[in-house]
Amino acid sequence: MSKITIHTADEIEAMRRVGAEAADLLDFITPYVKAGVSTLSLDDLMLDYTVNTLKAKSACLGYNPGNGVPYPRATCISVNNVICHGIPSEKKILKNGDIVNIDVTIEKDGFFGDNSRMFIIGKPTIAGKRLVEATWGCMWAGIEAVRPGNCFNDIGIACQKFVKPLGLSIVHEYGGHGIGRVFHGEPHVCHVPISMPTARFEPGMIFTVEPMVNAGKRHIMDLNDGWTVVTKDRSLSAQWELEVVVTETGYDILTVSKGMPEPPEWVKGWKKPSFA
Repeated sequence: MSKITIHTADEIEAMRRVGAEAADLLDFITPYVKAGVSTLSLDDLMLDYTVNTLKAKSACLGYNPGNGVPYPRATCISVNNVICHGIPSEKKILKNGDIVNIDVTIEKDGFFGDNSRMFIIGKPTIAGKRLVEATWGCMWAGIEAVRPGNCFNDIGIACQKFVKPLGLSIVHEYGGHGIGRVFHGEPHVCHVPISMPTARFEPGMIFTVEPMVNAGKRHIMDLNDGWTVVTKDRSLSAQWELEVVVTETGYDILTVSKGMPEPPEWVKGWKKPSFA
């Protein structure tokens, strides 16, 4: 197992600043996410805001982890049965009832900020609303397991325990990741229980919690564009993502903005700060 970075107090504050701006990017795009717009038009708006307002870079644009296909857009926009890495397109027009995940990562001052948020277009379907809300709860169940003394596998145990009674399934192939001065670092964060030992939480660790939850079975299928991942059974999929730092007594959230949703009422470890 590779070493997990323990961030200094100054590094954590730098991550808090870039995390807040990554969350602010999702606040900015929210009014534009509606029926009749293309996912490419949303991507264009977010790239412009990233560069000209936030004075940052898109970490996704041109990203190439070694699969030979650089990612062609500034954000990932995944609609309905797309699990992750949906490539924005002028041909993909949002319509009423769609559920949409927008995943953004920015780089600024040598640090990365990464988060994603679900949107429901117009009047929601019963199934879509239920899945979006359940996935929000699943993510928070995993986050609530974060505290010194616990281990990373406790995130997967908590996420699985939350969704299993609901008849939903969690994607196994993708998970969260360490983040800081690198986009994707150690550890890989599983959202289902695994049999191998996992590291224990230590103050200063920073990582994402981002379960991908399917309304049907967990199995995935890769499209031939080199990036887009869909549900094999064409069922709906949803995902939320926040950055978490381990503290001396529990955790804190680094991707915080005025427009981020309030955590579920049962969350005990964190309270959204007030914004003037």
